Amino acid sequence: MAHIGYFRAEFVARRAWLDEAAYAELVGLCQFLPGPASSQVGFALGLSRAGWRGALAAWAGFTLPSAALLVLFAYGAAGLATSKTGAGILHGLKLVAVAIVAQAVWSMARSLCPDRTRAAIALAALVSVVFVPLMASNVIALGSLGQVLAIALGALAGWLFCCESGKSTLPPALAIGVTNWAGLACLGMFALLLVAAPLLPGLSLFNAFYRSGALVFGGGHVVLPLLRDAVVAPGWVSDSAFLAGYGATQAMPGPLFTFAAYLGTIIGSGVGGAMVALLAIFLPGLLLLVGVLPFWSMLRARPAAQAAVRGVNAAVVGLLGAALYDPVWLGAVLQPPDFVLVVAGFLLLTLWRTPPWMVVGLGAVAGVVL
Repeated sequence: MAHIGYFRAEFVARRAWLDEAAYAELVGLCQFLPGPASSQVGFALGLSRAGWRGALAAWAGFTLPSAALLVLFAYGAAGLATSKTGAGILHGLKLVAVAIVAQAVWSMARSLCPDRTRAAIALAALVSVVFVPLMASNVIALGSLGQVLAIALGALAGWLFCCESGKSTLPPALAIGVTNWAGLACLGMFALLLVAAPLLPGLSLFNAFYRSGALVFGGGHVVLPLLRDAVVAPGWVSDSAFLAGYGATQAMPGPLFTFAAYLGTIIGSGVGGAMVALLAIFLPGLLLLVGVLPFWSMLRARPAAQAAVRGVNAAVVGLLGAALYDPVWLGAVLQPPDFVLVVAGFLLLTLWRTPPWMVVGLGAVAGVVL
């Protein structure tokens, strides 16, 4: 969810590539599909902006920095993550993420929840995300279920209660440049790889990560039990090495799916294994996204779908609000100076209009000082 906030600040507020409603609609769609939601959002933005080359550039720019660092960690650079300076930088980045997500919640709520109905939908989404995991012990799985449930119920509530409000406010569809046939081909490839990869010799590494990426809803943390079953149970990776890599991944600013680069390095004996694992775990979510986008562009033009989109947009605000508290706030604000730094970052972003990259740099320095 922190990535969603960063993307909004960069591409909605600063570059104006798309408006608030179109961005929330894209986020809602990606949250509803299996796969890493923030990576799917970034890929779709690149696809809309510059076609297939733009999509690949966006994915590489968002993914490879963390993946490269995790490959180095697998080769023994663990001291970088455990030093005082490294811990301070990580803490500062977490505090800046609080300010970024708070800014996103504030701005999107004003734009996407302008009436009581949509404010109520946002509140209901927040409640479902917070309380569904508390109803069972498997918090990781049900946390993801709560997010998907919030999006689905938001769409239903929008369809029932938002039909007459804001009829002319539907944002322009993203110019994705994907034909219906290309979308069908991507959906077919997704299904074919899911079925055929386990049957073909020599694809065990690819299959383990592809299946893990294909079954994830709502967030990167959901992939952890799937990956553990895929690589620890067969004896490819020890439990201690798995947990060490997960801890290092938590210290990275990129998507949690880059954990696959660390595991692939260990299993595949080098960078080649990392590349196979990384591509395999991201591929199913991206194939599904590209497969669905052209049909969603047609469906969203219908009045009932437009009403549902308004409900989804409001539900996205609720999801961000829930994430602002847990894990963003609870994982970063530990003492009074942390709170001061968060407020300072929020004011820099909202009142002084400071570029997010500058706030990130200041936050990293302040984290070292603290």
